[in-house]
Amino acid sequence: MAQAIALAMGRMGETWPNPAVGCVIVKDGRVLSEAATAPGGRPHAEEQAVPAAGPDVAGSTAYVTLEPCGARSSGRQSCAHYLAEAGVARVVVACLDPSPFASGRGTERLRQAGLTVETGLMCDEGKVLCEGFLHRLETGRPMVRISEDGQGFDARFVASPRADLVTELKRLGEAGYTRLWTGPGELADALAEQGLLTS
Repeated sequence: MAQAIALAMGRMGETWPNPAVGCVIVKDGRVLSEAATAPGGRPHAEEQAVPAAGPDVAGSTAYVTLEPCGARSSGRQSCAHYLAEAGVARVVVACLDPSPFASGRGTERLRQAGLTVETGLMCDEGKVLCEGFLHRLETGRPMVRISEDGQGFDARFVASPRADLVTELKRLGEAGYTRLWTGPGELADALAEQGLLTS
């Protein structure tokens, strides 16, 4: 799972509107394949890792940083269906996904297909990968943090400190942004005063 988290960390800031997810497929103590969400959010990590594992994927274990989707907004095959159809025997998930396309549906679909599912492994470490995505789901806004260089963020938040910051952030949330950064200063202070800055 640490390897899956590291893979996804390398894609932070590149995968919005989707979260960065890592997937490592292992069998008999050997890594068959690994992947992270592609830039732009598609294809998902599982979609890349399963075919890369080849025929040995049957009976393997997939370590995934976020619950595989149980349905897709695009109508394409879900990652849970993809893993089950490939013959993966066990799926270990770091964090559950409360989005409408997962929210227990992914793990339920896997269990119904006869796969062993375990959740919560390294969840605390994995949460950083999806925190902006989950924040946007809950509030309609991307989260904003102070950063010196913006590494791992979707974009820099630039607005007048006197602007309607909630409206500005909602607009960016609708555009798919999940994690924004700003430098220390007047804008950061205004965000903090309105409870819009994530510590």
